[in-house]
Amino acid sequence: MDPEQLPPHPDALAGAEIFLARQPILDRDQQLVAYELLFRGSKSNRAMVQDEKLATAQVVTHAFGELSFGDVLGPYRAHINADPAFLLSEAVEILPGESVVLELAAETPADPELIQRCRQLRRKGFSFALGGVARYPDSHLPLAGEVDILKVDHQLLNNHELFLLTCHLKPLHKKLLAEKIEDRMQMEHCFDLGFQYFQGYYFARPTLLEGRKLSHGALSVLNLLNLILTDADTHVLERTFKQEPGLSINLLRLTNSCASGLAVRIASVRHAITILGRRQLQRWLQLLLYANPDGGPLSPLLQLAATRGRFMELGAERLRSRDRDLPDRAFMAGILSLLPTVIGQPMADILAPLSLPQDVHLALLERRTELGYLLSLTEKLEEDQDMDCAELLTQLPGLRPRSVSECLAQALSWANRLTQER
Repeated sequence: MDPEQLPPHPDALAGAEIFLARQPILDRDQQLVAYELLFRGSKSNRAMVQDEKLATAQVVTHAFGELSFGDVLGPYRAHINADPAFLLSEAVEILPGESVVLELAAETPADPELIQRCRQLRRKGFSFALGGVARYPDSHLPLAGEVDILKVDHQLLNNHELFLLTCHLKPLHKKLLAEKIEDRMQMEHCFDLGFQYFQGYYFARPTLLEGRKLSHGALSVLNLLNLILTDADTHVLERTFKQEPGLSINLLRLTNSCASGLAVRIASVRHAITILGRRQLQRWLQLLLYANPDGGPLSPLLQLAATRGRFMELGAERLRSRDRDLPDRAFMAGILSLLPTVIGQPMADILAPLSLPQDVHLALLERRTELGYLLSLTEKLEEDQDMDCAELLTQLPGLRPRSVSECLAQALSWANRLTQER
């Protein structure tokens, strides 16, 4: 082999500055079912990570080894971009097959050796997808018979082209996934065409309606949150909770999740206030803003908000700051950052009646202060903007791409445990 084509030594790549990004994948019930994991290099090692044939195996095994992403994902599957060289290597077998969907490019040639390898890996529990499907007939999808999911790039097609392509693909009896969905209207169009999965942060995009009023539940949570921020008496908190049975149920559900880390099961609101303390109660109240008022399945928006809050908290702990309360305020900023989506009002209007710390206020409105930079960082990670991430790290001493990925892995794990009640 040409020395220039030798893959980098695993130890060299393990220390490389690699950002981990993820894209959520939802089903027709708008429940989270998977993430696509994306690995991007910072400016200093961009060429090494961009050369997929050289780096895929080392980067992926590093993520699932040192970052323990097999455990982090919990009940959700991981979609991972792969090329034939990676599939034919032994490295792919390190991955947890039952939890991984290996994604190949749509026009990957149907080499007999590759087909045999796909079938071998399928017997070990792996699933397969073809990504970037935008053309037909099936001469352009030579591996269609070997995969479970066809991923259609919504951005490459107009509505008429998307309709025609969908009609051609349905007889193949594969699951159809619409990727790069940016808003709810696009999702609903693909839903009507029969797509089973939808990839993107469309559910987190705010729809602001002039004159829209807060729902009774959201108003109650914000009122309770403000009572804690202004040190109201415990009996006032308890009385306010009793007026909202739905909030009490959701509070007990969240505080009894595996994410709480509590050794005892909380049985009442008074018990929650006593056991949790105001600091923790404030956290769960912030999360309650995203819980379904009827006690139904936890929304993907709740999981995204929880991931943001926990990621920012962990990131703040690594900053070179003497402010011991910074992680708590970072958690608050991350959780509250999606309020315009759930409430449908501009952020400034939502924050006006709340007695928030000044740096949280500035972070949410202007992305200023260290908290603002941390919030921008988590948003850029969601958008897969690795160059912007590298630039933001210059404003956040103490954080490196590697530690960012570690924080994200821990945050995802914590947020996923919200769905696991004890």
